[in-house]
Amino acid sequence: MTEPTFDPDRADGTMPSGASRQEAQAPGSDARHGKPGWERATLEKLAFAALAEQRSARRWRNFIRLAWLAFLVAVVWIATQRGAPIPEASTPHTAMVEIKGEIASGGEASAEVVINAARAAFEDSGARAVVLLINSPGGSPVQAGIINDELRRLKAKHGKPMYAVVEETCASAAYYVAVSADRIFVDKASIVGSIGVLMDGFGFTGLMDKLGVERRLMTAGENKGFLDPFSPQSERQREFTQQMLDQIHHQFIDAVKAGRGNRLKETPETFSGLFWIGQQAIELGLADQLGSLDFVAREIVKSEDIIDYTRRDNLAERLAKRFGASIGDGAVRAMRSLSVIR
Repeated sequence: MTEPTFDPDRADGTMPSGASRQEAQAPGSDARHGKPGWERATLEKLAFAALAEQRSARRWRNFIRLAWLAFLVAVVWIATQRGAPIPEASTPHTAMVEIKGEIASGGEASAEVVINAARAAFEDSGARAVVLLINSPGGSPVQAGIINDELRRLKAKHGKPMYAVVEETCASAAYYVAVSADRIFVDKASIVGSIGVLMDGFGFTGLMDKLGVERRLMTAGENKGFLDPFSPQSERQREFTQQMLDQIHHQFIDAVKAGRGNRLKETPETFSGLFWIGQQAIELGLADQLGSLDFVAREIVKSEDIIDYTRRDNLAERLAKRFGASIGDGAVRAMRSLSVIR
């Protein structure tokens, strides 16, 4: 049996009851002042802080989603505004179509892009002539051949002159396109020519033999893998490839002869794949005279006002392409990672 204790805080000197004594002894409370303990206050502060953080994170997620939605809507809307607006009833002017960079499918100088721009230029009633502004090292003979054929057709259909103006470079497939023009203007230091065709690659069979690596390639068809860099190439396969390149080369030569006609001063090196500076190109009949875009518009077309019909990607389209490329790259990586899971 425990001895009763005297509480000096009680005025009457009586002893507290059992419940009061337990309340007084309860941890985390202050019986004398009736206030919650510091543990409870701390827990409440932590709970409110966590709730506030959750609300802030939720608001931020909603903001990000709305921002992405607005961005996608803007991309779709701006992407529909393709190219520079061309006046419906334009005044007399020189129509310009730029061919810049590699001539390749899906690029800025693809057959689709160049032909669409040229078609709009020829169809404009105000265009007195069409000028191809070329600065390209070449590219696909297929794309160049398509452009050459269509430009010649448009020129004959609309009866308008077409000129080519070379800036730094007009070589290989770019020259294939240029010869469709009535006249070719160059700078004295421009690079012109390279009338040839190539197919490059690597062969690693000797290195693999030294390393003791065996290539296991299985095909249906004896020549199916003859361009494989890890497999030997037979003499018959080399002859077949060379015949194919020679045929494409002859197509290129025929286009040059058809475009340049009697102006071409053919030499043994004309179609060898060599290239020349602008002044030499004029002497060889590969070009006609020196001149810039402004010179041609002012002195040849007699219309100094130049309108650019070139189809260019706007900012939204470039962002969309990069965004799509990053998504595609992420998807490919994800598929690769899944493919190794067993």
